[in-house]
Amino acid sequence: MPELESKEHSVPGTDLLTLDRQMCFALYSASLAMTKLYKPLLSELGLTYPQYLVMLVLWERDGIRVSGLKERLHLDYGTLTPLVKRLEKQELLVRQRSPEDERQVILRLTQRGRSLKEAARRIPEQVAGVSGCSLAELEELKTQLCALRNRLHSHLDSHPEERA
Repeated sequence: MPELESKEHSVPGTDLLTLDRQMCFALYSASLAMTKLYKPLLSELGLTYPQYLVMLVLWERDGIRVSGLKERLHLDYGTLTPLVKRLEKQELLVRQRSPEDERQVILRLTQRGRSLKEAARRIPEQVAGVSGCSLAELEELKTQLCALRNRLHSHLDSHPEERA
């Protein structure tokens, strides 16, 4: 067995503990690059990237509960609450208590929040153009990443001790 290990490590690209072989690093560095790309586009709208994600969900489904937004964005309340409060301070949304259950908070877009959607319409096309990928390639990549994310979340949900 030691001979196999030494042969494995002598072949270029077979050492699994190199940075370039790490899926996590490829995702992390791509995420950093994507966030840097979005930053100047979103600053024109007065939004940060996490705020943009919240707005995307609200443009899809105005009147969503905070709990639904939490699930949709895979964020915890400690991260989500300050985002929502800043968007409310910018007068892009309002928080309302649910009449059925006052523990539930419903998020509704203001007129200003709804009108911001029009200004944001150009962003996906700009990002796609910079990527150098066709729309079909981007859709396939997104599908694969979402499937990976869902499998990882499923694993973490069944092994809560690994979430820490």
